[in-house]
Amino acid sequence: MLLYGRNPVLEALRDGRVSEVLLARGVEEAFVREIKDMGVRVRFAPRIELDQLAGTTQHQGILAEVEDLAWASVEDILDRAQSRGEDLLIVLLDGITDPRNFGAIIRSAEVLGAHGVAVEERRSAPLSPVVAKTAAGATSHLPVAQTKNLPRLIDRLKEQGVWVYGAAGEAAQDVGRLDLRGPVALVIGAEGEGLRRLVREKCDALVRIPTRGQVQSLNASVAAGILLYEAARARGER
Repeated sequence: MLLYGRNPVLEALRDGRVSEVLLARGVEEAFVREIKDMGVRVRFAPRIELDQLAGTTQHQGILAEVEDLAWASVEDILDRAQSRGEDLLIVLLDGITDPRNFGAIIRSAEVLGAHGVAVEERRSAPLSPVVAKTAAGATSHLPVAQTKNLPRLIDRLKEQGVWVYGAAGEAAQDVGRLDLRGPVALVIGAEGEGLRRLVREKCDALVRIPTRGQVQSLNASVAAGILLYEAARARGER
């Protein structure tokens, strides 16, 4: 996989997944020294060559060839919480197919202390360079798992004592009134469509984020970030 963007490439370098880096000519010398100090081969090329290879001008002057990002398993996420002696905090995505939303949610989940993100195989964006770029390196630190059937995964989590809350703009319950301590799964649906009927029915409760503006709903990744912040704040107050 061709990875681009400074944070994603730097994280891949720290993980030892990069043998050579392609830098645009004219990149600031301090950044060049930082890359070289990591013991990797550096090759320079005109910026237009990086534009063509990345398929975008948003590469920040750096490209690297790395192994494809690997999916984790749900067990990896559960084990992560257990090994840390923490109550599970997992994000479940129902139909998030936009790679930038997917990457932004992964980033928020890692920053705010979630143990992982899980998606349904047939209803998700792939783990692509765009996802890695938007996640700003978080894909190197947070398990992102696939499941064949999201409603069944919800059933399994509930059997293990996990409370499952689905985000829905029309819900009666305000997220600020929830007790998000203890094992929690936060379910985020696709923009426009929201949660599928069966997924909604499996949730213990549907919750909304209070809004004041004229726009009817929040971007999926923004909604996920707010819910994750509320969970992190509640856990920090214990």
